[in-house]
Amino acid sequence: MKKSIKIVTIGGGSSYTPEFAEGLITRAATLPVSEWWLVDIEAGREKVEIVGKLAQRMFKKAGLDTKVIITFDRKEALKDADFVTTQFRVGLLEARMKDERIPLKYNCIGQETNGAGGLFKALRTIPIILDICKEMKQLCPDAWLVNFTNPAGMITQAAINYGGHKKTIGLCNVPIGMHKSVSESLGVESEKVELVMAGMNHFVWGLHAYVDGKDRMQEALDFLINNPEKAPANFSRQKWESSILKTMKALPCPYHRYYFSTDTMLQEEIADAAGKGTRAEVVKKVEEELFELYKNLELEEKPKQLELRGGAHYSDAACGVINAIYNDTSDVIVANTLNNSTIRSLPAHAAVESTCIVNKSGAHPLSVEELPQWMNQWLQLVFSYQDLTVQAGVTGDYETLLQAFYINPLTPKGSIAEDLIKDMMLAHEEHLPQFKDLIKSYKK
Repeated sequence: MKKSIKIVTIGGGSSYTPEFAEGLITRAATLPVSEWWLVDIEAGREKVEIVGKLAQRMFKKAGLDTKVIITFDRKEALKDADFVTTQFRVGLLEARMKDERIPLKYNCIGQETNGAGGLFKALRTIPIILDICKEMKQLCPDAWLVNFTNPAGMITQAAINYGGHKKTIGLCNVPIGMHKSVSESLGVESEKVELVMAGMNHFVWGLHAYVDGKDRMQEALDFLINNPEKAPANFSRQKWESSILKTMKALPCPYHRYYFSTDTMLQEEIADAAGKGTRAEVVKKVEEELFELYKNLELEEKPKQLELRGGAHYSDAACGVINAIYNDTSDVIVANTLNNSTIRSLPAHAAVESTCIVNKSGAHPLSVEELPQWMNQWLQLVFSYQDLTVQAGVTGDYETLLQAFYINPLTPKGSIAEDLIKDMMLAHEEHLPQFKDLIKSYKK
């Protein structure tokens, strides 16, 4: 085992970075990180320099000599890395604003990982993740890629199946939030709750909630029905319809609302866009306030306000996986990895999100029981449009993208779909090189 670890974080100027620093600090006894490289683009210079200095103050306060190195040269950073984490947003928050507002013009969901917005975020991100995989093969072939970039499932699938980087694990903080919510609802310490989860990223269910061998999932569902205010900071406080939860008999993730309460969520988005602003616009204000806090040279810890960003528990996810791999601990962690035979209704190459055992050889999904027919049908539908989106993101094939739109329950069909695609292609032109010929044809 190496006595020191080099970690590279691509998208180092993210407002989440102090959360990651906190996670490394709390695990310093078992994770000897000697170098932490924060990589960003020139447009993110100010932010990465601010969070880099804050991270260095945090390490100093903790009595650690971890070096925080800021760079805009990705290849320089990747050389001989042990772990590479990705948390970047192609096009920055301005792109997310477009993803959220443009679909509303067509009376459909505008959201950064679901519907048309999620598809286009994937299309922008896939070329970059493939470049990163190519560079890792050359500069740090043995390094693990820990992906937190959304849409995490599609990006993880692209990295493994098309980038050829088998040592890739995708992560999301939503399962951790769900686990903590269940433990709070049951009045039980988190470590005493065994939450068995399976599905896909942002479409995952809690199947069982064991406490001392007894499944207490129904109690958790009843709590969710009656306490909508317990939803994460970046989600609707609308109550779940009790009939939906009773039919599911499983714990949905917050993103399921877009599929099972579509009309309600759409009307809420339209009202927000006309009032306080889309989620991206709200986040931009939160981030401005956060970075003002980060600038304070007396600040030496992660500020409480970061939880308003929706990034709570990020360190538990990313640092937990790194620790489990480095120390071969066989920890139980919910992660995104290839399905193989975990969910029998999905093909082997699908990226699924499920309860895994994580050790030095990676994330190993635990087998789950045969899922009910309605759940399998939904997973097959979601996988199909995501798989087509990944193919379109790799190849730049327009017909494949149209097929993804036709399957996705949150996107329009026919000529309206083509109009929306054209609108978003032109809006994101700078970040869609694989569609350059299509975009050129739009301008004739």
